[in-house]
Amino acid sequence: MHTHPQPRPDALHHSALRTFEIEIQALQALRGRIDQHFQQAVRLILDCPGRVVVTGIGKSGHIARKTAATLASTGTPAFFMHAAEAIHGDLGMLTSQDVVLAISYSGSAQELITIISVAKRMGTRIIAMTGHPDSELATHADVSLDAAVAQEACPLNLAPTASTTAALVLGDAIAVACLEARGFSRDDFARSHPGGALGRRLLTTVADVMRSGAALPRVAPDTPIPDALAEMSAKGMGMTIVLDSQRHPIGIFTDGDLRRMIAQHGDIRALPVAAGMSHHPRTIAPTAPAIEAARLMDDHKLNQMLVLDADGLLLGALHMHDLLAAKVI
Repeated sequence: MHTHPQPRPDALHHSALRTFEIEIQALQALRGRIDQHFQQAVRLILDCPGRVVVTGIGKSGHIARKTAATLASTGTPAFFMHAAEAIHGDLGMLTSQDVVLAISYSGSAQELITIISVAKRMGTRIIAMTGHPDSELATHADVSLDAAVAQEACPLNLAPTASTTAALVLGDAIAVACLEARGFSRDDFARSHPGGALGRRLLTTVADVMRSGAALPRVAPDTPIPDALAEMSAKGMGMTIVLDSQRHPIGIFTDGDLRRMIAQHGDIRALPVAAGMSHHPRTIAPTAPAIEAARLMDDHKLNQMLVLDADGLLLGALHMHDLLAAKVI
């Protein structure tokens, strides 16, 4: 078993900085090559009546898989097709309505050359992403994107590093350009991610998490303070809602209001809740995103918020703990 000397910390630091510098330079050079070819590629995708089939092999295959996933999650129907599997049956997934995005730094991977040969005979449009603009892949594509890098970060200039970073960023640029051109919204993004934390935050409405019915603490304005405290304790929201005879909330009485009344009056047992309630409580509609309620509560340093319908009638109430329990925040 070979043993290797322990590298010096400064050598490791220098290696990391060198990698960053090489890959940053590669991206800066790539940025200068975003031209009409990029625009043509995006237009092909936007006009595609089918799906974007992203393909590659080796390290480029990993980049292709991620690019397909990013496109699909941002409003562009897409899937990954492994180049080796494609020539052993998976080409059956391809139709003339699709666009192929073929990623190969050398532009000469035989599996990809076979794929584009079949695709061209079908009438499928082809976008090449390669580091060699004069390669066979680039020559046969409808649009070729130049993703060349001056050198890899690998000191042997062999392992795909800067080149895969360039391809990854170029794929992201395509996806984002398509996203913006389609007017893809936060709601669209949430529908593509219903199972994740982000989707939950974007899709959950106030109505989904509010307390309602018998769970709401409610009293009339002339309710004595002790009875109001009993209602607060029974419902566990740290407040009670004060309603007029038409179910319109005219205020809330909170733990903070209780402390202020005691400081001002001392013995408050004979006073009505209306004497110490907070007027004009903050409200929100049931259809509003729950994350918006969380933002408002945070901005105004509130623990509770009322939920009203369009006529100003009480539908429910939110406590910050409800939003935490629903994992909205």
